[in-house]
This record gives sequence, C-alpha cells and structure tokens, in this order.
Amino acid sequence: MRIVIAGGHGQIALRLERRLAARGHGVAGIIRDPGQADELRASGAEPVVLDLESASVEQVAEALEGTDAAVFAAGAGGGSGVARKETVDRGAAVLFADAAERAGVRRFVVVSSMGADPDHEGDEVFDAYQRAKGAADAYVRSRTALDWTILRPGRLTDDAGTGLVALAESTGYGAVPRDDVAAVLVELLETPETAGLTLELIGGTVPAEEATKALAEGRA
Repeated sequence: MRIVIAGGHGQIALRLERRLAARGHGVAGIIRDPGQADELRASGAEPVVLDLESASVEQVAEALEGTDAAVFAAGAGGGSGVARKETVDRGAAVLFADAAERAGVRRFVVVSSMGADPDHEGDEVFDAYQRAKGAADAYVRSRTALDWTILRPGRLTDDAGTGLVALAESTGYGAVPRDDVAAVLVELLETPETAGLTLELIGGTVPAEEATKALAEGRA
C-alpha cells in the first residue's frame, strides 16, 4: 500500500513510518517545516511539505493522489493555545478528510484522544483540545465515502513498547507507549474489516495483531 500520514514528523508518526516502511509499504509524511525532511527520509518516508493550516482542499488532494490509505496524526502540540486546537486538531482533520474524499482515498485512520467529545466541558486548553478532537471525529464519522477507523489512545508515554495492548470500543483509562500506538495503527491499516470502528487503546495483555484480528473477526 501507499500510505500518506498527516503530521509526518510527530512522535507517533515517525514510529509508524518506520514500521510501515519495514513492512514494505510506500510511505509519505506531510510536514510543514522542510527542515524535518531528512528525519522523515531516515524513517523510510517521503517528505511532502504542505501546511495543513493554510493549504486548500485541492492542494492536499493532489498530495493524496494514487494513495491507498491516509492517516491523520497531526496535532497542534502541547505548548499550543486554544486557537491552534481549532485550526489543527479540528480544522486540519476536516480538511484532510475532505481531501481524501476528493482524491478517492477510502481508507482513513485517525489518531484521536481518549475522552474526545465535541461537548466536552471546561475552560482549560486541554478541554478545548478534547472538544476539537471530538468535533473532528464526528465529522469523519459522517463521511460515508471514507472507510474510517478512529483510534483513541490513553495517556501516551515514551516507554519501550511491549506489543501487548487492550484494544476495544471501551477500555477504561490507562497509559500506552507511543511504540504500541504505532504498532496498532499498522495492524488497523492492514485490516480493512476494522473500518467504521471508534476504538480505545491502552497497554494490556494481548498482542497488537491478535487484538486487531479479534475485532475484525467479531464483525464477520
């Protein structure tokens, strides 16, 4: 498959790029800063320089032409304010979904956040983030032309991945290494039967491949 990742220099995205390249997939990562291009190449991904906060649907669709799957893994980042939660975490996700439709890319995977909800209450920046992610997820779920899967990890850590997870529509709160989020994303991309699911992810006891396969078999 050829897979394009929005937010290609993110901590999860770089891990995902390495895993996908190792499996023989063609990978491209959308980045805003051309100075990050070499790091993407080192991860096995083709860098595509494009600012999702200012690009048009047509420009993003052009970057997605000939692609088998798209992954939205972009984020405004922990140091950003409320405004960029809206322009990146919601706005860029909506733009990416629209562009995927225009380019005819059906498989669409979103890296969201556990607890994301467009009606989330609170006045802190994290509350705005949860609302933005929730609104983006709701928009993606409304797009009938996309075979979407939404992944909502728990608290992210930089611990070494174990490959053992809990993956379900509801897992309860917990932590999960970014390594294991990337591992699950690979399995989701390679398992089209998981389309139409919104899934939570935390560390657990089941290998990522088995956890994904069980979800797919449960829908057969």
